Amino acid sequence: MDILEKAQKMLEETPLCDNCLGRQFAFLGYGIENRERGRAIKILLTMKGHRLALLQKPEGYALLRALAENGGFQMASDVLRKLEETPEERRKCFLCGNRFNALSLLVEKAVDMLKDYEYDTFLVGIRIPTEIEEREDELRAKFGIEHGESMRNEFSRVIGKMLLKVTGKKVDYMKPQIVVLFNPFTEEIELQVNSLFIMGRYRKLVRGIPQSKWLCRRCRGRGCPSCNWTGKMYPESVEELIAEPILEMTLGEDSSFHGAGREDIDARMLGTGRPFVMEIKKPRKRRLDLSELERIINERAQGKIEVLGLKYVDRDAVVKIKDMESAQKTYRVTVEFEREVHDEELEKLRKALTDITVLQQTPTRVLHRRADLTREKHIYETKIKRISPNRIEMIIKCQGGLYVKELVTGDNGRTKPNVSQVIGVKAQP
Repeated sequence: MDILEKAQKMLEETPLCDNCLGRQFAFLGYGIENRERGRAIKILLTMKGHRLALLQKPEGYALLRALAENGGFQMASDVLRKLEETPEERRKCFLCGNRFNALSLLVEKAVDMLKDYEYDTFLVGIRIPTEIEEREDELRAKFGIEHGESMRNEFSRVIGKMLLKVTGKKVDYMKPQIVVLFNPFTEEIELQVNSLFIMGRYRKLVRGIPQSKWLCRRCRGRGCPSCNWTGKMYPESVEELIAEPILEMTLGEDSSFHGAGREDIDARMLGTGRPFVMEIKKPRKRRLDLSELERIINERAQGKIEVLGLKYVDRDAVVKIKDMESAQKTYRVTVEFEREVHDEELEKLRKALTDITVLQQTPTRVLHRRADLTREKHIYETKIKRISPNRIEMIIKCQGGLYVKELVTGDNGRTKPNVSQVIGVKAQP
């Protein structure tokens, strides 16, 4: 059975619009839309029906009626009227219910919704009821259709081209800034606004500030007398000091902070700073002056933290940031002993904590929020400088994630080896 025979058979039994008829032969020929493909088939069938009708063949009139009523084809209706026949009312498309004819209004609605957002790239997603897709599968099985395209693909392509023309934005199949989800059957539209990612480095210049927002242990953020109804253990954090100005500028709904490791609350973070990525969820503004943003963050932080080197990145940077947690780090810690320590003891300590693997059970101070596991962390090199008879400065080059405080104190034997153990006297950072 050739293309025209299959198309005729389908139209005699099933109401099909131009798009839904043409889609059954979508992979035959190039550079033509399914609507044009379906219309071209209907033109040829109308010509065939007209020729047969002029020969007074009943099948010619039947074909013209099928085209006019099931195909909704105006040319066939006009031919029938010239032959002094009156076609019955056009039937709705069995597959799409004539939804392809109503896409302009749907696209207008989407464009109106998109006006609230800055974006350069988009992608169209389509939701179709399962029963509609099953209906098309059954039709194809019945008529042996082998070169058809899915309805989902056609809706996506047609709507995408319409949005492209109206908005002037680019389609991005891999990392779109906004995904516009259409359900042509319910006329519902949903915007999935993808996150904005800004990478930089931060220095923590004072002690007593946690890296991330720390919810109150008693109320878990709801607010209680213990936290003075703030819901937080600490009034501010590195995360909040960076996130709040960015949220204001982007009009984002929420944020997530991704850092390359973390320092203790009572430790500073100096040097070149710690890399971080700030993820802004559902931003309405994306085109920021990052130099100005950097200035605002640092000004508001009032010397507590500072950020530098802000730049746009994508989600892949979050994975890289997490990988950096285990990268080599250098820590500087001041250690105080309960008694005077001698040079020989310090040399012994240096050797004991150079090129060594340390076993660390989760520190007691973080057991409330981390699993009780034993972790292996490698120390590559330790340098020691005396400050006073019982105080030293240690420069420790090690694998990221080493708990430095516990390396000094031993945490009641949970970290081995440790400074207190090697020297044989209690040590405190």
